[in-house]
Amino acid sequence: MADWARRIEQGWYAGSPWLAPLRPLGWLVSRVARRRLRRFRAAAPVPPVPVLVVGNVTVGGTGKTPLVIALARRARERGLTVVVISRGYGGESDDYPLTVRADDDPARVGDEPLLIARRAAVPVVLDPRRARALDEAVRRHGADLVISDDGLQHYALPRSAEVAVIDARRGLGNGRCLPAGPLREPADRLDQVDFLVANGGRWPGALTMHLVPGDPQRLADGEALDAARFRERHPAVHAVAGIGNPERFFRTLDLLGLAVTPHAFPDHHAFQASDLAFGDQRPVIMTEKDAVKCQGFDDPRLWTLPVRADLPPVTLDAMIDRTLSPGEEKQ
Repeated sequence: MADWARRIEQGWYAGSPWLAPLRPLGWLVSRVARRRLRRFRAAAPVPPVPVLVVGNVTVGGTGKTPLVIALARRARERGLTVVVISRGYGGESDDYPLTVRADDDPARVGDEPLLIARRAAVPVVLDPRRARALDEAVRRHGADLVISDDGLQHYALPRSAEVAVIDARRGLGNGRCLPAGPLREPADRLDQVDFLVANGGRWPGALTMHLVPGDPQRLADGEALDAARFRERHPAVHAVAGIGNPERFFRTLDLLGLAVTPHAFPDHHAFQASDLAFGDQRPVIMTEKDAVKCQGFDDPRLWTLPVRADLPPVTLDAMIDRTLSPGEEKQ
């Protein structure tokens, strides 16, 4: 992330007064967002199959991708033919709609879609026009449930239910819309979703979700060590995160008792081997999203820390059931 962008983001969450000149633009974004939502609600488009949108109202990472994976896996366990659709941010292809394969190049399909395809073991269809991805999910893959990774504000996509994820620690910053604050839509948009999920703590009216770390795994050979053994063998590490909220990842490693030297990169950064040359032989541990772009580096120093969304199965079932039977009372 450029220094100016990082400074603006920090200002959003610190309530910095120097952002005050941007407030008229934030008001305009808020007004346009409300108008777009009203038009969408008035049109009330009905999708061809049940569609669950998992998104957020803030810029930056909130933990929605692990929730998408958990929902897709739970739906598959229930015998549903589930397909995830995504814009495919971070990838470049001349051929859309595109179905992600587990061995695809992340530069072509994007890091998050590839991670979802591998972890959830369901088809992931990419298209910047999500309505076209939805058609492909139904026509080609026979989906009877579609989960949209992001797209809460993509009103060309009809939906049956919505889940919004917020970071409980960061919250909504100064509560203003872009560029004066971190919000894509006004905060009261959260009152209109079917389920509100707070990642990492409590939030009024929200279900609480935690991202639970698994065993660190080495990229080169897949060796896994539990946290205690990893800490004993590698007490000091370089930590790499090219995600929307890198501090959350660094904090997780701190809680595991590791001495961390943090290295934050822009979200969806296209890693090169030289990015990870820190002048010593300490292990380099990274997020799963970053690891899908670094597996070909053949470097035994590289490890990843998998995480899973910790929500009761009954909660995941409630989200799926609401999507399959829209119109019931909101959570």
